[in-house]
Amino acid sequence: MSLFTWLRPAAPLLDDSLRHRLAGMAKAKPLGVCALREQRWVVLDLETSGLNASRDQVLSIGAVAIEDGAIDFSQQFERTLRRPLHKTNASVLIHGLGPSALAAGSDPTEALLDLLDFIGDSPLLAFHAAFDQRMLGRTLKESLGYRLLHPFLDVAELAPMLNPDTVLREAGLDDWVARFGLQVDERHHASADALVTAELALILFSQARRQQLDSPLQLEQRLRGWRRRNAHNHGL
Repeated sequence: MSLFTWLRPAAPLLDDSLRHRLAGMAKAKPLGVCALREQRWVVLDLETSGLNASRDQVLSIGAVAIEDGAIDFSQQFERTLRRPLHKTNASVLIHGLGPSALAAGSDPTEALLDLLDFIGDSPLLAFHAAFDQRMLGRTLKESLGYRLLHPFLDVAELAPMLNPDTVLREAGLDDWVARFGLQVDERHHASADALVTAELALILFSQARRQQLDSPLQLEQRLRGWRRRNAHNHGL
């Protein structure tokens, strides 16, 4: 046995029904040239046990679909994952997921398969997407042996890119919510945060169209250029 093989994590053990279900999942598609209104998007938010993407766990998942240029309230997803061994820490003060809620949660494997069903081949949106992408990708790999290939766009980057004259000290989700006067009844709950992120994304899509950015691919290409300019300006 090679050292590489010994160090590589063992593939998760899935029964035949789970393997069959996983094999039937829709394949991720690259961002295309359809109009923004024609693209189905899934807006995702995770609540986690901490901010270490290599060590902490996904505790709950919230998602909502944007379809035909609007939030489709009939397409919402919410799962708390069963984590009976999770030790309570300071993060419970933010997300409110205590031991009883985590002990009563959904089986992680089933919940993640349900999430993949919900996502289908749609691209994903999140606020501070890099963290959600890494956390979800690691969780899917460990639980299902699944490699997450879906494109992610970061609403936290789209907002300043499309609003260069807006200067915010923190530029967090709450700051952009306040900037556009959105009404928020609840925060720091995965499904509620996914919903407010979707509302913000719709505002940004409208701004993008006014700036002649009317396809997911155009938006991604502009975002790449914006990142390069920011990196150059900061000497990175």
